Amino acid sequence: MTQSVTREIAGKTIRLETGRVARQAGGAVWLYCGDTVVQATATMSREARLGIDFFPLTCDYEERKYAVGKIPGGYVKRGGRPAEKSVLTSRLIDRPLRPLFPDGMRNDVQVIAMPLSADADQRTDVLAMLAASAALTVSNIPFMGPIGAVRVARTDGQFIINPSFAETEESDLDLIVAGTRDAVLMIEAGAKFISEATLMEAIDAAHKVICEQCDLQDELAQLVNAQKAEIQLHLPDPEILDAIQTQMGEEIRATIQNPDKAARESAIDDLKREIVERFTPQFPDRAGDIAECAEKAVKKQIRHIIVHENVRPDGRKPDEIRPITCEVGVLPRVHGTGLFTRGQTQVLTALTLGTVGEGELVDNLEEEVKKRYMHYYNFPPYSVGEVRPLRSAGRREIGHGALAERALVPVLPAVDAFPYSLLLQSEVLESNGSTSMASVCGSTLALMDAGVKISAPVAGIAMGLMTLDGQYKVLTDIQGMEDFSGDMDFKVAGTDEGITAIQLDCKIRGLPREVMVAALDQAKAGRLHILGKINEALNAPREGLSQYAPAVITIEINPERIGEVIGPGGKMIKKITAETGAQIDIQQDGKIYISSATQEGGQKAAGIIMGMVSEILPGTIYTGTVTRLMGIGAFVEILPGKEGLVHTSNLASPAPRRPDDVVKVGSELQVRVIEVDGQGRVNLSAINLDQPFDPSTVRHEDRGGRGGRDRDRGGDRDRGDRGDRDRSRGGAPQAAPSRPEPEIEEEEGVPRARFRPRR
Repeated sequence: MTQSVTREIAGKTIRLETGRVARQAGGAVWLYCGDTVVQATATMSREARLGIDFFPLTCDYEERKYAVGKIPGGYVKRGGRPAEKSVLTSRLIDRPLRPLFPDGMRNDVQVIAMPLSADADQRTDVLAMLAASAALTVSNIPFMGPIGAVRVARTDGQFIINPSFAETEESDLDLIVAGTRDAVLMIEAGAKFISEATLMEAIDAAHKVICEQCDLQDELAQLVNAQKAEIQLHLPDPEILDAIQTQMGEEIRATIQNPDKAARESAIDDLKREIVERFTPQFPDRAGDIAECAEKAVKKQIRHIIVHENVRPDGRKPDEIRPITCEVGVLPRVHGTGLFTRGQTQVLTALTLGTVGEGELVDNLEEEVKKRYMHYYNFPPYSVGEVRPLRSAGRREIGHGALAERALVPVLPAVDAFPYSLLLQSEVLESNGSTSMASVCGSTLALMDAGVKISAPVAGIAMGLMTLDGQYKVLTDIQGMEDFSGDMDFKVAGTDEGITAIQLDCKIRGLPREVMVAALDQAKAGRLHILGKINEALNAPREGLSQYAPAVITIEINPERIGEVIGPGGKMIKKITAETGAQIDIQQDGKIYISSATQEGGQKAAGIIMGMVSEILPGTIYTGTVTRLMGIGAFVEILPGKEGLVHTSNLASPAPRRPDDVVKVGSELQVRVIEVDGQGRVNLSAINLDQPFDPSTVRHEDRGGRGGRDRDRGGDRDRGDRGDRDRSRGGAPQAAPSRPEPEIEEEEGVPRARFRPRR
């Protein structure tokens, strides 16, 4: 039986429907908003998985191009590896749902969200989060939801709930908030230097809408009257846990208080084995339960010393940051490098500059653009002292890379001022907490080392939370043990002016507002401290680019003449590339970015292109190349793709009997333009170049009776009979070069052509 509920929320009508499709799933929902339809299903395995110590939840967001009426590009139309957008949306769905399942749940749960139809005004990621929550709410799966999910933008100081694409583009804030009626569970944001107070106002505005979304899902659940399944929860034996805490508490506290990660982890592993050996006689045949209780006991002691004794495992105070070192220029042939070390976390970021056309093509349901700024995050096993096969980037790596990328975007120079693509790759060399924020700092160092004129340095800091016995402590610069044992991972990046990126994940069922406020205030102090360390290493971007960076020259032509530069089948642009060695990227607005390993190659390519689109004027002298000979004269290429005819009467004085008596194909010949006729055909002269040019001496032939010479020149190249022309035309040498060369000036380290073509 189909059941549905409808409500207008934040100015948009949302309809949830269940019972019509995917009826063998544990729960299935279609969410309607405008012309967007999102399907979400939630299914649970019948049996719990044995021998694991985690909840096996899988959330997947699947895109289908039919949702927007497109056939996928490339050779494989079925699709392949999920795009970055799909991976990030899958993480968005997972992060707020995971804390809302019962502790000790070991049944596999799979949530799949898929837009079936997508219009241009709806963002499918937050709708997929909402649909996933609704599917769980109406399913037989134990779930302590529902949750709501809201995107917030801000334009002219006003918050916009679930904005359109255009509204998001104009906004200085792109915020996603997910939570229950009672508290916020997840935050993901990019911003242009907003304050902590403004961020909290936006979160408050989002939470009001979240409450309405939860009401809508509860209304659907009441109609369906879904019964939750009874499942077996795997919980630690309280008797064993109490015995370990009582008898081994002091030893555990002493073991975990060691600032060296490797030594501490080795000692904890030894202690866990000792606990199992000591308590096995007391609880025979329960070694697995003893090992799990030992893990729980360690986590509880970590909480105890932080919350009650105000001391962290490495001896720091709650708001204290580990020692920091910043280095730049550590790799001589790389365009820009930054090595950022904070305690036992170390990240090397390398920057490569390329042409605008070398950006990454983003092709998903919502957009098809070329991304100019890219950041990739790599987490090899040696960074945590482990051995495992190297694989392609997983969801965690993609998510961390996207967060660090988003943090730096607001400070980048515009493409007009810096016509390069930028690829940053962060290699985690050592990990003990918050490597994503270390890659933010490494990116800042690499950009400044390369001479990229960013508007301000960006730093990032990760905040943690420990709760126990109704008390809490917010921790600055959390390390791995505190992240693993704590209740929150709150990452904040920004400049001294404001926040540029945020990511919040909770392990508890919601974060009180006062905790968020305290965490943001503490994060600001930490961020400013790190910015000070970055400034000590390099207080401003370098004046010039690396000598190994490509030279990029920007020129601009009339967009209507782009076809002339490209040529039929790309013939002309291929020829220029082969002749100069430059890479050429042509934009639809007429901007052309020319990249070359040498300044000379770039200038040569720019000169050729500008010559192609320049207006040919009578009197101008060119040095051209003879391309072909005919009975009436020689054709000379004066500019790429542009030929003119030198009649035999104008080849030499006296006039030769045949053109090949004077010139050969491939030879260079200096010529003057003496006429551009009404059809754009160019007539040239190679004689009397040392005499002033007098246009009145150019004789215009009768083009009605050209006889056999028409056939010699062929088709639209007819020029008419030149036999009666005055052979005494001439003129003084002109100053025009054989190919116009642009005057190249440096602007903020970027070569730029200082002229525009004639229109």
